[in-house]
Amino acid sequence: MDTKVIDSRVVEWWQAIRRRRECEFCGHRFTTFEKRGFTELLVIKKDGSKEMYDRQKLKKAILLAFAKRKFEWEEIDTMLNNLEMQWVADHNEIQSQQIWDDVLRVLKEVDPIAFVRFASVYRSFEDLDDFAQLLKKNK
Repeated sequence: MDTKVIDSRVVEWWQAIRRRRECEFCGHRFTTFEKRGFTELLVIKKDGSKEMYDRQKLKKAILLAFAKRKFEWEEIDTMLNNLEMQWVADHNEIQSQQIWDDVLRVLKEVDPIAFVRFASVYRSFEDLDDFAQLLKKNK
């Protein structure tokens, strides 16, 4: 129950604090991460329904786009942190399409292959021409 902080460091581009702690009873040491509180964000889906923003759901989708690619975990967390700060600064609601567009914009800069993979899953392509248009538009 009672712990003391041995060391504190700012991580994730000033978005979290890593603390090294020690149990005052048994002396066991462990690490905790403290993140700044994130205001609740509602996602407005295509059908008009609303659901709570789920960072893990979005992160999983992004990780699938990076399958068998070299990437840094911290880079993905930083990308999500920056996007979330942008979204909550604007409003407490966001269209799902805006989320996908923003992720695609960032992925295009980070890894073109991950961009294509993400786009192929989250855009509704009718045929190969639609896909080719996206690639041509985003060259």
